[in-house]
Amino acid sequence: MEDPGPSSAAPEPPQTPPPPPVEEGDGWVLLPPSEVEGVDAPKVIHWEDLQQELARLWSLSVALQASRERKAHLTARLESAIQARRAFLQQDNELAEMRQSLQQHTDHLGDLKMHTKKSSEDVEDRRAQLCVSIRTLSVASKTLGTARTNLEEANKLLSGENGHGRLKNIEQKLRTRQQYMVTQVAWIYPVRPLDEKSPDHKPGYTPSIMKTCNAESILPDGSRKRPLAILGLQLSKPTAKKTGYFGDKTDFQKPSTVLGYAAHAVSLIASYLNVPLRYPLRFGGSRSHVLDHSPSVEPSSMTSVVSSVPLSTSMRTMEFPLFFDGQETTRSAYAIFLLNKDIEQLLNYIGAESLGPRHVLANLKQLTMIIQSQQYISTD
Repeated sequence: MEDPGPSSAAPEPPQTPPPPPVEEGDGWVLLPPSEVEGVDAPKVIHWEDLQQELARLWSLSVALQASRERKAHLTARLESAIQARRAFLQQDNELAEMRQSLQQHTDHLGDLKMHTKKSSEDVEDRRAQLCVSIRTLSVASKTLGTARTNLEEANKLLSGENGHGRLKNIEQKLRTRQQYMVTQVAWIYPVRPLDEKSPDHKPGYTPSIMKTCNAESILPDGSRKRPLAILGLQLSKPTAKKTGYFGDKTDFQKPSTVLGYAAHAVSLIASYLNVPLRYPLRFGGSRSHVLDHSPSVEPSSMTSVVSSVPLSTSMRTMEFPLFFDGQETTRSAYAIFLLNKDIEQLLNYIGAESLGPRHVLANLKQLTMIIQSQQYISTD
């Protein structure tokens, strides 16, 4: 029996059972007919070519499955690469921030290093100064220790039998002796108001040893305006009418005698107090003199006793008469001024002040009264 030609109708192939439904996840997807390519003109495959076509379809299916797996693998790798790229970019940004922070930290460390270097130099300078101060303090400490030792020894000497207490006792005895001697001088040359005859008659006698505005402040109450006298003689300058060659000599002898008494009293008190007078006295009774060792001034050129303009000066010692002889009285007035300066020196020595440059007897009385007071003996 011959095979039918190609124009003859071929027998219908046996119907193959429909493939089992593909479950989700097996890689097969059911598509609607409208999405299948060539559904309107299906390809006719002969029976003898079916096996070959099935094999080809199977190989294509296997290749498609492999392509899909490769695609999925590549997709996974691509996603992994994208994730790695994102992580890399994030790490790069973090690294840039860390690099910037590190640069700032490095700059800060540089500033700290410069500050530390400067501080180290300052510390070295201060250390050198401190070493000098320590050496100075060490020397001062040794000196202070030596001084403290000397002070302790001095305190021991002062607190001993021959110490400060003994010196105070000796000073008090010396002042008591000086007071006694000056009291004797005050009894020999008493200075009191002119109308007061006896030292026992002193009603309301309240003397004051403080300096006031006038010379009569040391007089007893009720006799402030009375003139002072020494041994009943008042110190008064002869008037211009009585000066001359034919004047009464008694008018010159009385003030000269008063000045002699005052000069003798001042010289005795100065010797008892052991005070060298600035203007020494050459005692000669009523013919005493005052010596001036400073550059002298010619008295003939003086217009006043206190304030004068010298015309010629010399370094020799000048003597000024402490008396009036009826001749030039300017030298005698200057001698009285120097005598008052000596009394003022003694007043300053015992801590008092003068009553004025024209109050010889008042200053002398104040000097004797202060020395005779109880405050003079007290050494506290």
